[in-house]
Parts: sequence; C-alpha cells; structure tokens
Amino acid sequence: MNKIKVYIDETTNELFHKVSWPTWSELQSSAIVVAIASIIIALIVFAMDFTFNKGMQVVYHLF
Repeated sequence: MNKIKVYIDETTNELFHKVSWPTWSELQSSAIVVAIASIIIALIVFAMDFTFNKGMQVVYHLF
C-alpha cells in the first residue's frame, strides 16, 4: 500500500512541478494545425474513394 502512495505522490509532484504546460495561444495554434491537417487528409481520402468507386463502376459495366 505504501508503494501506491509513493507512486501517487511522485506523479502529482511531477505533473505540478516538472511538466512544462503549453500556453493557451500555443494550444490554439496546435488545434488549428490539427484541424487543417485533418481536413486535408479527409479530402485526400474522399478523392481516392471517389476515384476508386468510379473506376470500379467502369469495370462492372464492362461485364
């Protein structure tokens, strides 16, 4: 039981005193970058899916 208490004490000490937390503006900038990257990746996946779908429709209509 003592090991658990030591673990919790060390963890809270590290979180409050040793971790450098980002500022609000850094978080906003990172969120914007992630949102833009997610949109770009979604558009690429959509284009690939659309192209593959149209290509398969052409193949199915041949038979």
